[in-house]
Amino acid sequence: MQELIRQSARAVVESLRRGDVSPLELIDAAVARIEATDGQLNALPTLCIERACAHAKRIMSGEQAAGDDPAWLGGLPIAIKDIHEVAGVRTTYGSPLFADHVPDFSHTTMQTLERRGGIVLGKSNAPEFAHGGTTFNEVFGHTRNPWNTAMTCGGSSGGSAVALATGQTWLANGSDLGTSLRTPAAFCSVVGLRPSPGRVARAPTRLPFDTLVVEGPMARNVGDVALMLDAMTGTHRSDPISLPAPKSTFQSAVAQARPPRRVAYSPDLGGIVPVARPVAEACAAAALRWRELGVAVEEDCPDLSDAKDIFRVLRANQFVGDLAPIIEQHRDAIRKEVVWNFEQGLQLTAEQIGRAERARGALYARAARFFETYDLLLCPTTSVTPFDVNVKHIDEVEGHRFESYFEWYTIGFALSVTSLPVLSLPCGFTDDGLPIGMQVVGPPRGEHALLGMASVFEQVLGIADRVPIDPRPPA
Repeated sequence: MQELIRQSARAVVESLRRGDVSPLELIDAAVARIEATDGQLNALPTLCIERACAHAKRIMSGEQAAGDDPAWLGGLPIAIKDIHEVAGVRTTYGSPLFADHVPDFSHTTMQTLERRGGIVLGKSNAPEFAHGGTTFNEVFGHTRNPWNTAMTCGGSSGGSAVALATGQTWLANGSDLGTSLRTPAAFCSVVGLRPSPGRVARAPTRLPFDTLVVEGPMARNVGDVALMLDAMTGTHRSDPISLPAPKSTFQSAVAQARPPRRVAYSPDLGGIVPVARPVAEACAAAALRWRELGVAVEEDCPDLSDAKDIFRVLRANQFVGDLAPIIEQHRDAIRKEVVWNFEQGLQLTAEQIGRAERARGALYARAARFFETYDLLLCPTTSVTPFDVNVKHIDEVEGHRFESYFEWYTIGFALSVTSLPVLSLPCGFTDDGLPIGMQVVGPPRGEHALLGMASVFEQVLGIADRVPIDPRPPA
């Protein structure tokens, strides 16, 4: 069982293809690991073992098979964020309003993953409606960081990141508006990819044309992220902006990876956000390691000076469009920060929204031109290292006091508004053993190039094999 848990997702899928291991054996291994670790972590509060076993038996009987499809997962157990519906499985969205909600349908991403042989084993914890940079809610409580259980795992895809870091599952999904997929990946020393809008189909949603929120894969290494992205992609008639699966797989990009010619590094995205010294030092040292491969590394960044203002407006508007039907009926039962964002959106004028949209268009044009010069942009994933699990948000970094509760993750959301694919890659640790992550940003629609070059970087850094780990209590 321990040997199975430690293997990569790709290795396990190959074993499934050969018949060396069965989906039921993998379920047993994952459940044993969850029982051994999750009492200290609260990563997967909802399990659906009976449903998972029924799906495994269908795959084993040959009822569901995909032959040589490179996106076929073959019966691999996966974890699904508790804001995505899975038919017949409790889905709370992290809200007491939906504490007993059991949908009779599955989100398009889950449909795609299950059709390609992914077996949903459980739902990973998330904050209410997936809004917030830490993972806690009134239904299930806090999810803790396995590197130090007194610390937060980040959010909002925190349960997924913790499940991966501790070997409870081999793959997990996340979602990302501001940095909901990248922050927990950095805080738990796993890999998370925010793909281009439309790369992974999203439905049902009240905002099908929205390009701020995306779904994406999470795993322990870049190659496994590529595997899951292959299994997630493809058009869906319910999503008007969904993209077709590419002709060449994302796994092939990793297999044929080459280093870049020229990369840019910015410690603070051109000075728009403060970064704690341990994070800045670790990321700078990691970025310079590209030079070991003869890659040119230069300090540079596209002009993101108005990214904060753009995000603030579009985020508030997104809250109104998405959550108004719920908040207007149940305002007193919803976390105050969520309501505050909604109220900020109600105060916006058409002029403010239009100006933000125009500014975002200009920002994208600048970012696209930047990648005519550079192959990648590197910067820290977070401004800080993991902090106390009972702290909801960070108010100050390096003497700079933030104006709003979500400004501490500016270094993530400033890149969200570019629509560029962004991957969070483990790049180091603090002196007391807490993980630090680096954002690796690729060109427009450039997931192939990004994954390939990031896999080379991962080999240079040489820390991907430090997970999974047993939960570590505070010193």
